[in-house]
Amino acid sequence: MKIDWDRRTCARRGHVTYAPDEGVLRERLRAETGLGEAWRCLRCGDFSLGDPHGSGPADEAPLVPRGKVLRDLFILRFLAIERAVRGVFIVLVAAAVWRFSNSQDAVRRLFDEYLDVFRPVFRHFHYDLDHSPVVGTIQKTFGYKHSTLLLVAVLLVAYALIEIVEAVGLWYARRWAEYLTVVATAAFLPLEIYELTEHISWLKIATLVLNILAVLYIALAKRLFGLRGGHRAFEAERQSASLLEVEESAGVMV
Repeated sequence: MKIDWDRRTCARRGHVTYAPDEGVLRERLRAETGLGEAWRCLRCGDFSLGDPHGSGPADEAPLVPRGKVLRDLFILRFLAIERAVRGVFIVLVAAAVWRFSNSQDAVRRLFDEYLDVFRPVFRHFHYDLDHSPVVGTIQKTFGYKHSTLLLVAVLLVAYALIEIVEAVGLWYARRWAEYLTVVATAAFLPLEIYELTEHISWLKIATLVLNILAVLYIALAKRLFGLRGGHRAFEAERQSASLLEVEESAGVMV
């Protein structure tokens, strides 16, 4: 079932109307009804009763996203939310690493105490905690130097900041954010593939697939790095989707 992105957005945010100064174009966007004056919405094209939200020269009218452009914006905002959630999660992990680095000995003693308590319980179920990969990994972290853990925390914060900056830029559909997202995401793909060779999990597979799709979609749909005509073709596509541009062209052809 095809989604009408224009009407869907107007239903949530309301219509956007504009009265251009150019006479012919103005009349194509205006109508008289039994209930009063109505103006065509620049997003969905339906007529809306009441005064226009703005007026002036046509080239100063707001460029309202519609059609494919509006759909692309919805997808970018979905990716922005995903980046923001990931960024916040990484910040929490960085804070945990930092706190652990400052109380490493106390955490180790507490872990050993709990290990002694649970060892007989797990032995009853024929599970050897002393040879558990999870327990072994945790015990290895106790051997890391304080400076190493601080470095890990700093790197995690830097990574989280990149994710949050991407999220803000993608939410507002900034072109620099699209480039940043493609470059940063693509740079981490080899690491994600390597992690899969070490241990396979559905979460890692889903993350890898999502990141690959995000890179391909943004690069192709937004015509980055000169793909599909580059920035000039992208701007032409945005302009061609404008209702004012469509009506102005129709008026010239009449």
